[in-house]
Amino acid sequence: MADTTRREILAGVAAAIAAIGTAGFPTALYAEAGLTVDDFLALSEKLTGKKPLDAAVAAKLLGGFVATGKGDGILQLMHGDGIDDALSGAIVAAWYSGLYETGWGQAVSDFNGALVWAAMTYTKPWANCGGETGYWADPPTE
Repeated sequence: MADTTRREILAGVAAAIAAIGTAGFPTALYAEAGLTVDDFLALSEKLTGKKPLDAAVAAKLLGGFVATGKGDGILQLMHGDGIDDALSGAIVAAWYSGLYETGWGQAVSDFNGALVWAAMTYTKPWANCGGETGYWADPPTE
């Protein structure tokens, strides 16, 4: 058996984490629960009042909700079988904050595309340029 260095082990672990992160949640996870990304997207658009929302972000959020045991609750919301204010609020909060639960902890679904930036028109995501140098010196045109 070849001697494995610490660097090789860490590189392998990092590669595995990166592969899982880019792959996202498998579609089979929500298919088993009877959920589709399109249905979750429609529910999210209804709850947030915003259209169009990003389907790739919806897939991440749906995977997180299913992984944390909220799949049945989402199905009930989709079919109008009940009102779960806490779950509805969690869905809206995930879209506005860009953060969601994965079952292993919190993750970022879409920082720059989080709805909070559209709601707070006076600010922008960190490290995003607002215009040419000194753009902020003049009062807004509106």
